[in-house]
Amino acid sequence: MMDRHRIEAAVLSLSAPGVHFGDDARARELARALNDEAAEISARYPRLGSFATLPLPDTESACTEAIRALDVLGLDGVAILTSYAGCYLGHPSYDPLLEVLDAHEATVFVHPAVHPSMDQVDIGVPRFMLEYPFETTRAAVNMIFADVLERFPRVRFVLSHGGGTLPYLSWRIATIAMRQLSQPPAHERGLRDRYPTPLTTRRETVTADSVKRLMRRFYFDVALTADPSGLGALVAFADPSRILFGSDWPYAHEQIVADEMCSINDETVVPVTARVRIGRVNAAALFPRLAGLDASQPLTMQGGR
Repeated sequence: MMDRHRIEAAVLSLSAPGVHFGDDARARELARALNDEAAEISARYPRLGSFATLPLPDTESACTEAIRALDVLGLDGVAILTSYAGCYLGHPSYDPLLEVLDAHEATVFVHPAVHPSMDQVDIGVPRFMLEYPFETTRAAVNMIFADVLERFPRVRFVLSHGGGTLPYLSWRIATIAMRQLSQPPAHERGLRDRYPTPLTTRRETVTADSVKRLMRRFYFDVALTADPSGLGALVAFADPSRILFGSDWPYAHEQIVADEMCSINDETVVPVTARVRIGRVNAAALFPRLAGLDASQPLTMQGGR
């Protein structure tokens, strides 16, 4: 598939549901086995990098495995899900892991999880069609309002699937954060007391622009974001140095990979100056080990697995 689409290198990751099924010890064992195999694959096939799998929500074991995967195995970053057991990444229980990742200046690929609330929603389509982008949006907003990006500034978070609906909702979220949560008019001051967060309690520093700047600190892959409305919104919103190609293969059909590439090569959707960044330059900055391969070929995040 990579050869057919001129993808020179890919970074692999494990998708939902991860490795934890209620037993901490078995999750640790499975994560170690997967990461050992990932290191072997990268040694055998230099074109393939890997994100480490962590046994979350067991935070202590996740810290240990992250250190081993990054320092001993030399993997290219870690992959985590948007939430575990219903708790998003801004929950205080994950702070020790974020401290480890911050110390390593780690690249962290964030993929949607199946949140327990999804069991209450059934509109006759697969969860991954609609719920995954919403789950990514919830995780991103949670990290922003829990001050994760400010407290752990060296972690490079990559949001999958174009950041969910974050580009589309960015103005709404930023404006409400400023005018109704941080600096509410008299008749809405109860909102500030009802929804206190580390971000909005710093009322003197919160503006719509400051919230948008936090959003733009994320990296975004374009997996399953292949049309002018979705990809165009992302290109208009995101920092141009933080958009990466992602295929979502093998869960996404190979034709979808081809569709994504067609959109990136469409000058009416992606400016020529941004195309090279998305195809190689941005990813090369995150994954220098892979950047030394054939520079005439793209370098992609293999958003999926």
